Amino acid sequence: MTVYHPQQVQRPSVLRRLARPTLRLRLTLLNGILLVAAGAVLVVLAWLLVDESMHPGDELRPGSTVTLNDGSVREARTWQNETIDAASDQLLIKGLSALVAIGIIGIAGGYLVTRRALRPLHTVTQTAQRLGEETLDQRIRYAGADDEVAELARTFDAMLDRLAESFESQKRFVANASHELRTPLAVMRTEIDVTLSDPEADLAEYRRMARVVRDASSRANGLVDALLVLARSEAQSGRRLVRKVPADLATSAYNALSAVKDEAERMRLEITTDLAAAPVVGDPSLLDRLAGNLIENAIRYNHLLGRLWLRTTSVDGQTRLIVGNTGHEVEQAEVPGLFEPFRRGGWERTGSRGSGLGLSIVRAVCDAHGGTVSAIALADGGLEVTVSLPAADTTPVVAATASVPRGVS
Repeated sequence: MTVYHPQQVQRPSVLRRLARPTLRLRLTLLNGILLVAAGAVLVVLAWLLVDESMHPGDELRPGSTVTLNDGSVREARTWQNETIDAASDQLLIKGLSALVAIGIIGIAGGYLVTRRALRPLHTVTQTAQRLGEETLDQRIRYAGADDEVAELARTFDAMLDRLAESFESQKRFVANASHELRTPLAVMRTEIDVTLSDPEADLAEYRRMARVVRDASSRANGLVDALLVLARSEAQSGRRLVRKVPADLATSAYNALSAVKDEAERMRLEITTDLAAAPVVGDPSLLDRLAGNLIENAIRYNHLLGRLWLRTTSVDGQTRLIVGNTGHEVEQAEVPGLFEPFRRGGWERTGSRGSGLGLSIVRAVCDAHGGTVSAIALADGGLEVTVSLPAADTTPVVAATASVPRGVS
């Protein structure tokens, strides 16, 4: 067994960190190279100017002489060349010395300036390293100049806000899913324990227990199926669908309405349909579930002798499915929350009317197909939900039509 000591924790050594081609080091070297190169260009230009401008002796006659302060007499051309050589040597020596000094000062200053400018990036790195499920409340909150670094810091904080919201949403989802699954399991266990503990239980009692267990297991099975559909839809959101074939929302709506015809007749609903051709390209099974969930919700949350209306259109490159129903009053402010998992408008979360995933699945399917979904709370009660998907470029499929019972008594 290998024992690790604190000093054995794998961290980059000081030399390794210094030798690493960090952004600060690269910017500092770039600043130093540009500064030294600019200084070298100036020194060379000054040397050339001195060499070209100090030729006054060229205008004198050949053999002209000059008398220096020490009384010596020199030939003018010779004295000029010696003066130019001495000035050039002094210029090169002092210029290169100044260039070295400026380069050292510039590199050191560039390092300090770059370090200060990149300090928020280190803050971003340290915050990211500290991040975990329990520390998603930490933020950079950069208060410096409104520059690119500030924009990066704000973007990072916004990303953390989205991550924190996503984590909280997942926690609520898991808690609600666990509760929803626990409820039917608890009902089944209670019924079984009560019946088995009754020594006088007869066949009728066992049959009643079996019916309760069957209903509870059906509810649990329906919840699991809905969770699988939701996971499948969300997994395909924002990327290519696994299956993309021509489909028709009108056909999906008609088939879904036919499947719940008995329930609509039992509630004596007045149903109005206007199912024009609504061609789309996507996953037919997901589109069928989308239409089925909308129509099932429209019936489930309706009232006796209520109304339900369906309409499909395809205009300006968009195919729309509109499902409306009468029912309980819903505040418009509460409508966005209805698309969250395990939210039931006007009903307790543990109620018997569905799993609370219907509209969540609708939104996930719309996202997977590059569409949108919206809902409007009606003044007299009920909702009108509009699904908008990109229309297919192919020839529209003829929608299935048939008479639907209206006001069946």
